[in-house]
Amino acid sequence: MAMVGQRTLGSGAAALTVSAEGLGCMGMNHAYGPGDDAESTATIHAALDAGVTLLDTADIYGPFVNEELVGQAIAGRRDQVVLATKFGNQSLADGTRTVNGRPEYVRAACDASLSRLDVDHIDLYYQHRVDPAVPIEETWGALAELVRSGKVRYLGISEAAPPTIRKAHATHPITAVQTEWSLWSRDAEDDGVLATVRELGIGFVVYSPLGRGFLSGHIRDINDLAPGDFRRSSPRFQGDNFARNLELLDRVREIASAKGVTPSQLALAWVLAQGSDVVPIPGTKRRSYLAENISALDISLTPGDLRAIEEAAPRGAALGDRYPPHMMQTINR
Repeated sequence: MAMVGQRTLGSGAAALTVSAEGLGCMGMNHAYGPGDDAESTATIHAALDAGVTLLDTADIYGPFVNEELVGQAIAGRRDQVVLATKFGNQSLADGTRTVNGRPEYVRAACDASLSRLDVDHIDLYYQHRVDPAVPIEETWGALAELVRSGKVRYLGISEAAPPTIRKAHATHPITAVQTEWSLWSRDAEDDGVLATVRELGIGFVVYSPLGRGFLSGHIRDINDLAPGDFRRSSPRFQGDNFARNLELLDRVREIASAKGVTPSQLALAWVLAQGSDVVPIPGTKRRSYLAENISALDISLTPGDLRAIEEAAPRGAALGDRYPPHMMQTINR
């Protein structure tokens, strides 16, 4: 497996060097059906061996068990990891969740994550979702305190709107904004998020760069997904939307085939080609897919390739919202 190079997120005092491609750990035991802890752990170890330093998790994944898995996997190798986790999606006792940005919750959530991960600091701590009931300056004031205390080193925010990004960044410099971006989720190019982070010198961490696995080409029917898979409730994987999106996928597959790469590799290469401030974190729980994803770093896309991809998957081509309605309400706030 080829070694992974590096990129820089953020600027000035907020600059953080990470691997050019990270590893999203969510699906190892959350959202995408049953997992295999042994294979997931082996995947994390293989990623570290290849030079992938950025590992991404969150307290809500599981909830809680994903952080525990990652913490156990990196035991003894902490110095090789840029560890990213998140707070803000609070799991309630009745099994539901809410968004919480209150300062006292920020502090408690951080301490709980440190305990589950069994580390003394978090390298990159994200506000997972924005709480509209709490001024962003209050949430970020608490986060700034965590940085001063040494519990957290750098700060990020996920799925935030441009005005929120600006207010948070003015309170404490943001190292990374994380949002979904791929050949079938190009909202960031239209809603001002990408332009805002580039204006402010903030890094852009891309989750679901493979369209939640859709762009891999392995999902051709809803029954290809496990019964408990989150994607079964996603509008993009249902009915006519799914059928139309398969047409988009087939156009991407043709380009990938002509270039001698897999659809996943082409989709990742496209994200990587969008700028040196962009770091995708494709998720996988299998070493074989990890190796495939890392190989995308060796793919060079020509101007002709990029034009062909743009024609095959232009902005707005994918049909259906990227989350069910109740989850769409929590993004871009």
